[in-house]
Amino acid sequence: MGSQDCLEWKVRVNVAIGVAEGLHYLHSDCHRRIIHRDITASNILLTEDFEPQISDFGLAKWLPENWVNHVVSPIEGTFGYMAPEYFMHGIIDEKTDVFAFGVLLLELITGRRAVDSSRQSLVIWAKPLLEKNDIKAIADPRLGDAYDTDEMKRVMSAAGNCIHHVANNRPTMKKVIQILKGEKEEVETKPKSMEGRPLFSGSIDLEDYTSTTYLTDLNRHMQLVME
Repeated sequence: MGSQDCLEWKVRVNVAIGVAEGLHYLHSDCHRRIIHRDITASNILLTEDFEPQISDFGLAKWLPENWVNHVVSPIEGTFGYMAPEYFMHGIIDEKTDVFAFGVLLLELITGRRAVDSSRQSLVIWAKPLLEKNDIKAIADPRLGDAYDTDEMKRVMSAAGNCIHHVANNRPTMKKVIQILKGEKEEVETKPKSMEGRPLFSGSIDLEDYTSTTYLTDLNRHMQLVME
């Protein structure tokens, strides 16, 4: 999916839904929870009929049902797609993939790469446009007006929720699918293994961790990676 070809909007939406359904299967329907850890445009293969297939499970992790999250070292993955709790603390769970999927949605919306040739982060560029719901400014100019406005709003909404800087505030992939399809969202309950337990083990104070702090950390991390 990492080619420069301009996909029609309808194809992009179908790719988004297909990948979302694949991640939902990995997170919820497998015998054991699978965290992919490297959801990127280059790891989404398209068939001749533009059906998406998630590939490259080299960094994938199995998580036991009773584990809230897992801490890994060294931190591996593709810069531009890594969630803040992962690139700062090595913490992974399903929400790690949700964040990366949000970046993938931004690529489908904008036609831009996660990190462009000028080393600008797509997340940093897109966040203010998502907050203003500025469709004209964020939509891939190659699409012109050839997209469904309601679908664009839904994909933008899903992307904005997925790239939230606090993992607990990101939706599950089940909810993401409902947003993308425009379905009525059901009230979700937390798995028993997660009830009453914090996501982080005191590594960061979620109450004080703001979007501004996240963007600052992302810029700092980006500078270290690019040096």
